[in-house]
Amino acid sequence: MKSAGIVIGGGAFGTALASILAKSVDQVVIKVRSDDVYEAINSGENGVYLPGLTLPENISAAKDWDELDKKLEGHEKKLIISGLPAAAIGEYFKENKDYFVKMFKQGIPLVSLSKGIDPVTLELSDDLFYDLFNDYKDQIMFLSGPSFAKEIIQEQITLVTLAGRHKGHLEDVSKLLECSYFKALPSYDVKGVLLGGALKNVLAIAGGIVEGLGFNHNTRAAMITRGIAEMLRFGKVFNARPETFYGLSGMGDLILTTTGELSRNKTFGIEIAKGRKAKEIIASQRSVVEGYKTTMAVHLLSQKYDVRARIFSGVYQVLYEDMEPRMVIEGLMQSPSRFEID
Repeated sequence: MKSAGIVIGGGAFGTALASILAKSVDQVVIKVRSDDVYEAINSGENGVYLPGLTLPENISAAKDWDELDKKLEGHEKKLIISGLPAAAIGEYFKENKDYFVKMFKQGIPLVSLSKGIDPVTLELSDDLFYDLFNDYKDQIMFLSGPSFAKEIIQEQITLVTLAGRHKGHLEDVSKLLECSYFKALPSYDVKGVLLGGALKNVLAIAGGIVEGLGFNHNTRAAMITRGIAEMLRFGKVFNARPETFYGLSGMGDLILTTTGELSRNKTFGIEIAKGRKAKEIIASQRSVVEGYKTTMAVHLLSQKYDVRARIFSGVYQVLYEDMEPRMVIEGLMQSPSRFEID
């Protein structure tokens, strides 16, 4: 029997992972909502999010479940990939719960690509999925790490982390998502991997603001290293393993998004530094800037658990309280000095 995979969401990263999965299965169908994305993918290129990059011939798009099932008729489904942002997970999977339960009952695993924290519930992606699918926790995994979608499609060597609870499922999915230039390394530290992926987006915005204000390498290096120290404090709240933050989904992703030119969050920060308002930038583009809503969630978490996180608080002040970025940076530099390791 032929094999197949399903990807939920036709954004850049979901499309990029579809291209990896397409090397291991006979057919991949991406479920999308928009007509232009639907038509683009079915023409062989997701010109809306990844213009100029050709997709494998065994990738197509569907707009509803009936069309998706028809395309995959006679195929054994091997994997579901969710490319939805954290804020969309709860509503979407509640609406389509019966379909996914049917898939889970067949033993099909799911991988979430979300790198955010729900700003309303303050839950990470694992909480959102586990609340809905409590009987199928072992089949749900989370992928994070230094990986620009465009470079995956361009077959640049990429290493990421795949976190989950079940050794067998982690190994099986890692093999499905492995090729000559892409590898997903298994981890049991779900909270650490998800926190690293979410928190680094806020620091990427900070990196963009710093760069946009004209600061250079010294400032960026200081921001990255102190940012990791603050990430570790949030890790303690969620009992995450400290070493996870020094791995691919923590430091690796942080370095990429604060230095690379393809980071949406960094670009967002640069625009903020130019004087543009956050809501204006968000409204002017289709791509989701996960770090914007995560900034609010992290601010609420720091208040709830009394986490000392000056850089994260500074980004919140800029985005949600309209403070001038230079004033925030001056405030950080004027704060009392502490021992570096505390």
